[in-house]
Amino acid sequence: MSGHSKWSTIKRKKGAADAKRGKIFTKLIREIATAARIGGGEVDSNPRLRLAVEKARQANMPKDNITRGIKKGMGGDASETYDEGVYEGYGPGGTAVYVEVLTDNKNRTVGEVRHVLTKHGGNLGSSGCVGYLFKKQGMITFELSGIDSDALMEAALDAGAEDVVESDGTLEVATTVPNFESVKRALEEAGFVSVAAEITMEPTTQVKIEGDEAERMLRLSDALDDLDDVQNVYANFDISNEEMARLAG
Repeated sequence: MSGHSKWSTIKRKKGAADAKRGKIFTKLIREIATAARIGGGEVDSNPRLRLAVEKARQANMPKDNITRGIKKGMGGDASETYDEGVYEGYGPGGTAVYVEVLTDNKNRTVGEVRHVLTKHGGNLGSSGCVGYLFKKQGMITFELSGIDSDALMEAALDAGAEDVVESDGTLEVATTVPNFESVKRALEEAGFVSVAAEITMEPTTQVKIEGDEAERMLRLSDALDDLDDVQNVYANFDISNEEMARLAG
């Protein structure tokens, strides 16, 4: 299993709990506002905004919050403008860590990211130090229960998906970034409802970790994801299902 697949499963479960506390709404509002500022406030003509709004709806964000986020992005208020950034580094066991942020204070954010990495046995690296170990692609995730996996796989490949992989009770449909929207739409029209759809940085190689390194890696991922300025965390760790079960217990 790739680090992204493991961590995305954890984040989906964590995101449900965070949404109840409202924490994830802060991140989603930032993404909605930034997408609207860059590409305009019309969902139909702005793919990034459309994806952000879909994520917000999946997190049960009220419609009024989504509307306010779009208006905030279109309003041009400098105090509400966030800059996109990427921080790269290393985690326990030599794992690669790739962090995407939206921030209104780069000095604060880099300090927080560096602190979390160091605290959990990693370190912040220079720009580009691990980015080449990840591939940008679309990922559409479906729960296995209640669907015809063979029909889903056939429909996905016919629509132009690169691959379909079964992982921890889900089917993950991988696409190129240009084909993401068309594959997603084709699967929706075929009656398949996804539990997550996103543009991700998928690791091209994995580092197998276990024991203390695995525990520290999960804590590091969790701590980074908890930072308000951090939008996405990707890492190329490989932890066996047995080890995941042990750590969860």
